[in-house]
Amino acid sequence: MGEALALARQALAAGEFPVGCVLVAGGRVVGRGRRVHTRPGEVNELDHGEMVALRQWLSGGAPGSGGAVTVYTTLEPCLMCLGALVLNGVRRIVYAYEDVMGGATGLLPRVRSGGGPGAPGPTLYTDPPVTITAGVERGPSLSLFRAFFADPANDYWRESPLARYTLSAAASAPRGRPR
Repeated sequence: MGEALALARQALAAGEFPVGCVLVAGGRVVGRGRRVHTRPGEVNELDHGEMVALRQWLSGGAPGSGGAVTVYTTLEPCLMCLGALVLNGVRRIVYAYEDVMGGATGLLPRVRSGGGPGAPGPTLYTDPPVTITAGVERGPSLSLFRAFFADPANDYWRESPLARYTLSAAASAPRGRPR
């Protein structure tokens, strides 16, 4: 998660949404990505950190088996990223900060460990099941998102539920998701 946080810091320094992601297989990083295209005039919703890291991994021939790859990301994956990770065979996802607006890990039957409640559920089409670990290095990640949303130069998702939640969130533990 340390390298994902470093990538998120780079994104923030460049005026981008502070998401960093690394894919690890066999103890080595096989893909890296940070969120790009969130600055005014260039916004798109395709270049998420997970998608950039997946592209890098796949362009290198996707070394290692998908089930042996762990994804470390500073923000809970959205539906697009979660789907892409799962469809590419990734079965372990570790994230720092919960995305109360677009996080999708709750939509996938899985085995959850750490960071919150959850019990083993049916696996549907994933074998082995996807393991999700939430809240790893949550505090440092939350600090990056707070800095982003507090900076008047950044208008990406400024008035969103995620921005409001982030600016009022406690550093220690996630609150329940708003309904």
